[in-house]
Amino acid sequence: MNARWYPPLPAPQGAEPDMPRSGLKEYIDILLDHRWLIAAVTAVALVLGASYALFGPRVYEANVLIQVEDAERSGSPGDAVVNGVNVKTPTSGEAEILKSRLVLGQAIENTKLYISAQPHYLPIVGAFMARHSKGLSTPGFLGMGGYVSGTERIAVAQMDVPPGFEGERFMLTAGEDGAYTLTHPDLAAPLQGRIGAPLDAAVPGGTLHLLVGSIDARPGAAFELTRRSMQLALLDLQRDLRVIEKGKQSGVMDVSWQTGDRAQLPELLNEVSRLYVRQNIDQKTAQAERTVNFLGTELPKFRQQLEQSEDVYNQYRNQNGTISLDDEARNALTQNVDLQAKLFDARLKRLDLTSRFTPQHPMVVTLDAQIASLKKELGNVDGRIRRMPMLQQNSLRMQRDIKVNTDLYASLLNSSLQARLAREGRIGNVRVLDPALLPEKPVRPKAAIVMALALAAGLFVGAATAILRKTLKSTVANPDEIEAHTGLDVYSTIALSTHQGALDRAIRLGRPGMKVLAALHPDDPALEGVRRLRTTLGFAMLGAPNNRILLTSATPGAGKSFVSANLAAALAASGKRVLLIDADMRRGSLAAQFGLEQDTGLAELIAGSATLMRTIQTHVLPNLDVIASGTLPQDPATVLTSDAFAKLLETLSARYDTVLIDAPPILLATESVAMAPAMGTLLLVARAGESQLGDLVESAKRLAHVGASFHGVVLNGLDMRQRHYGSYGYAYGLYRFRPHSYPALGHTPNGPTAPHAARNEPERATS
Repeated sequence: MNARWYPPLPAPQGAEPDMPRSGLKEYIDILLDHRWLIAAVTAVALVLGASYALFGPRVYEANVLIQVEDAERSGSPGDAVVNGVNVKTPTSGEAEILKSRLVLGQAIENTKLYISAQPHYLPIVGAFMARHSKGLSTPGFLGMGGYVSGTERIAVAQMDVPPGFEGERFMLTAGEDGAYTLTHPDLAAPLQGRIGAPLDAAVPGGTLHLLVGSIDARPGAAFELTRRSMQLALLDLQRDLRVIEKGKQSGVMDVSWQTGDRAQLPELLNEVSRLYVRQNIDQKTAQAERTVNFLGTELPKFRQQLEQSEDVYNQYRNQNGTISLDDEARNALTQNVDLQAKLFDARLKRLDLTSRFTPQHPMVVTLDAQIASLKKELGNVDGRIRRMPMLQQNSLRMQRDIKVNTDLYASLLNSSLQARLAREGRIGNVRVLDPALLPEKPVRPKAAIVMALALAAGLFVGAATAILRKTLKSTVANPDEIEAHTGLDVYSTIALSTHQGALDRAIRLGRPGMKVLAALHPDDPALEGVRRLRTTLGFAMLGAPNNRILLTSATPGAGKSFVSANLAAALAASGKRVLLIDADMRRGSLAAQFGLEQDTGLAELIAGSATLMRTIQTHVLPNLDVIASGTLPQDPATVLTSDAFAKLLETLSARYDTVLIDAPPILLATESVAMAPAMGTLLLVARAGESQLGDLVESAKRLAHVGASFHGVVLNGLDMRQRHYGSYGYAYGLYRFRPHSYPALGHTPNGPTAPHAARNEPERATS
């Protein structure tokens, strides 16, 4: 007979309506539920952060201060020359000069920055031990030679390798009396050398040249040598070297660099500052040299012009006598001379600018406009002179030529003297204020910052893991999810038990005696859910075709045997005569729970090798009889789908008020589906946090293939300690189940608040 589907009974009036959940509150509940996971991830992050702070590589920083003086305020003779033929270079331009290949390339070559020579430290802790060591260490670690952890040092004066070996690591091992051995995987044989003596050897691709200046280590100590490409070393230094101006328009540049070799820091920075100052002086000296050469050719010409103008004026005065100039003429002479001097200076500046910029440059265009304005003013003065009497005009022009040539000659002579002084004195407009010093403490890692970042990262990763775990995990979390995804009603939820853990351990250890929760701990909070299920079944079975109840699950671990045993005890306690049959012939566990013998049971009864009187174990509890699974057969499906089993069910149903059958998981055993049409009520047991929603849907589909369907779902193992579960309103004291509890049976919807519960372990007693 096919089981019919009975719709759930209507909710009683006054039942509490479902309250929508806040998304933020749900996430908070998930984080609180997974607090130990988040704490564990955070603890791991803190351990990693502490390890990095203790054993991570140290980075040191040093700086040098360089002042770039204004050419107009420097006060040096060379700067005076610049006033005539140059303009001030801004600090930003000086920073680019300092980071140019001209300066940094030579500094790298002078300090051998492209050569890396470091002791072969122990992994992870070697550098830490070396920083706190006071002397040389004994080479080797756990049978591996070469490792050191002390104050070992090596100085490599020169190392040149073929391009194919650039960036490759060579291993140098110290020997006795200044000898050493150089090895590399691509070398045919180790190379032998001595301290202070050049080592030249033919290697694949060219010649290797090595000069070791000193080794401070015991024999057997190893060092790692690497020769980098000069170009790569330069690019790295240009990228890492910081040049910033201290203050606004202060002209003071702060040049800093960070690296792991603290001894290399001041050496390189001081060399960079020295080369920068030297190139600045060389530039000023070269400018002064050009000025001296230029003035050396121009001075004789101006002297000759001055002498010629004086001779012409003297002859004119001898012929015409002394000529007295009035105020207007003297004023015109003064203006003409000033304008001529300014025009000469402007043309000289333009000559310097056009040597460095195009005629369209804004500075050249501005200077051209000034020159045009000076020419216009000079033309106006000349026009005033032409309106004077001829005798006075000629005298005025001759005096003007003498005055202009005299001033120009004196100015050029003074500039020539200053240029010679600048060339001989080698004076520039930059100077080093503070040289680089050997740093005492590293700038990274900073323990406080590392630990703060580790804490933040641990909390973030832990929280993200908890949320992703919940988001990606398709397990049952609450009754709402079951009803929304499967369309099945949840008849009851069963909380985690505070005592079931001890009973499960007793079952695993094979201890004798009763181990059913309802018989030993009737006040356990988990049994409230079982009693609600009993009440619900009382109404659900009113229209059922028979008194048989089949409990199964989609997969093992849902706790169906736990529910079966305690539901049978609860039904028997209500005064009904109940028969509990262990039909799980694959891993039946009811006999162990009740402390019964399993040798003779359902398998023998169906096979006809045992009688009902011998098989039924009566009065296990008041009103409760049990049939164990018996000897597990080779083919359980054939046994449970036989006509003998069907007839047996008819006989047993007539003798008892309720026949409760514990069936195997429906997705793992075909016999559960085969038995379903003969059952009056079908219940599916799911476990919160473990049962997959897809498995529940698939189980319902398999029953539908044989014309049967589940009447309801029992959600087992709901952990009320987890806010994400308890906040759905299913905690004790705030019941809200579907189908609903019915006060008419004397069972109130409200019960005691669930205390902290222990986990109902899967299968065996809890399965």
